[in-house]
Amino acid sequence: MTLMISKFRCLLPCAMAVTMVACAPLTVPPREEYPVGRARLVMPSDAWQDLGATEEIVDRSLLQTRAVGLRDAQGAWLAVVRVQTNRDGRLSGSAPWFGACPPQDNVAVQDAAASSPVRMDCLRLKRWASSAQWLDKNRPGFARWLAGQQIAVAQPYLHVGYWYATAGGATVVVDALVDQRLLIPRARNNEEFMAAGLPARQWARELSQAARLSIGMMDGYLAVPPFPLTDTALRN
Repeated sequence: MTLMISKFRCLLPCAMAVTMVACAPLTVPPREEYPVGRARLVMPSDAWQDLGATEEIVDRSLLQTRAVGLRDAQGAWLAVVRVQTNRDGRLSGSAPWFGACPPQDNVAVQDAAASSPVRMDCLRLKRWASSAQWLDKNRPGFARWLAGQQIAVAQPYLHVGYWYATAGGATVVVDALVDQRLLIPRARNNEEFMAAGLPARQWARELSQAARLSIGMMDGYLAVPPFPLTDTALRN
């Protein structure tokens, strides 16, 4: 009996510790959600600003568009993310853009659908998108929208573009214009310079995965990943 009581006394503090950990408040940063067509656009923090929603026809498909932006403490734009997707669950059955993911000079291109005739899954990353009117030439619709909103992201910025479509008509298009300081660390030597682009590539892949998965979600949950480099220094 004495031995059992002794064991119970030893286990009691452990049980209390587990209970206290389980009851401790979680320090999860607040997120913001915005409806866009059949999807829920979820941003990684409440610092993002809603830039409104519209509807437009893209390659014979009626899509709803919503954009959100991020500013620094001085009001300068650090990033803009625009999402276009089906207005609701009633899909058109059309198949736009299939096979349209060609390689491009100075652009990292990943064709996950391997130019499939029944699916498109195309990710593009342009590191120096702020040079030589690249955005006007390659994403003219997005460039016109930015100009109409009088939005100029701090230079140099990069562009991430993702397009996903299925034969059933499900579509999601994402454009992200991001201040390089949020995705590319400052290189202090040659080794760091060679690895500097890796965080941006990883973020782009995570963004594309979130968009791809949103198509299969009943509520269209699309969570934009946080930037690998904190924006705290830029906001102070």
